[in-house]
Amino acid sequence: VQLQASGGGLVQAGGSLRLSCAASGRTFSDYAMGWFRQAAGKERVFVAAISWSGGYTTYADSVRGRFTISRDNAKNTVYLQMNSLKPEDTAVYYCAARADLRVGLSRNEYAYWGQGTQVTVSS
Repeated sequence: VQLQASGGGLVQAGGSLRLSCAASGRTFSDYAMGWFRQAAGKERVFVAAISWSGGYTTYADSVRGRFTISRDNAKNTVYLQMNSLKPEDTAVYYCAARADLRVGLSRNEYAYWGQGTQVTVSS
């Protein structure tokens, strides 16, 4: 499966952005999807994940209550709605696909990755 992330940009603290990740090449609903982020000089870390149906979601503690992951299987797209953004949310955000109906929480559980989209939150 090929993944294409978009929607990043520059936003002031307290603002919102919605990231999108369009998938192609395979049956989208066969995959659990995740979002990860990587700040400059740091490791790539888990942000959120969603099961194949969208019926189960999970979040990192740092974003819970501010970010919402969702998916539209008819459009082969997963979204990350980010509200109340903070400067510490600044990072390159990556979407990832896991060939399993259940979510994964670590990078090595995801075999397919998008190219990343930069999110910068100014204070």
